[in-house]
Amino acid sequence: MALYLGMSSMLHTIEVAGILAFASSGFIEARRKRMDVVGVFTVAFITAFGGGTLRDLLLDRRPLFWVENQEYPIVIFIMSLLAIPFLRRLRSTAMENAIVVADALGLGLFSVTGSSLALEVGMPMFICVMMGVITGIFGGVLRDIICNEIPLVFRRSHLYATCAFAGCWTYLLLNWLDVSEVVALGFGVGICFALRMLAVRFDWKLPI
Repeated sequence: MALYLGMSSMLHTIEVAGILAFASSGFIEARRKRMDVVGVFTVAFITAFGGGTLRDLLLDRRPLFWVENQEYPIVIFIMSLLAIPFLRRLRSTAMENAIVVADALGLGLFSVTGSSLALEVGMPMFICVMMGVITGIFGGVLRDIICNEIPLVFRRSHLYATCAFAGCWTYLLLNWLDVSEVVALGFGVGICFALRMLAVRFDWKLPI
């Protein structure tokens, strides 16, 4: 029982970190498009909750994770009000760098927790990976569509979904080897984040 509660608390913490990371990327993208506070909140909300909502629907989890935890959307709302004055002072280069880092962190955090939740309900390993990738990328897809951009994952750009795929497999492999759950989650998130940042730094792309 204590182990289950500890695991639940850890996943909750990672989920919150992922929400904040993805919401931050939504704030920056919305301000880059010169949206007002309603637009900023909407884009941040969809970016933060889009992937997890689709995951919960596919896994038939009710209520949805952000409905069950009403503090999540409340925090996003408050952050939307506070973020606008701060973001106005950021230069365009700083915005570009900030959105890459925030998005990469959110990708790692949400992808691995998506796989963990799918594994928890008894899904096969490959389905767990797919659930993780969907959780990690879908919020960003919705963000880009709303901001009138071709979704990053659909462009021939630096590795993105591939990073989530690798991070999920890393977590599941370590879990299968009976490595500590904390270590498995940490390595999964770390691999995804590191691959994404290296892909941006060294221009890694999938071949045509």
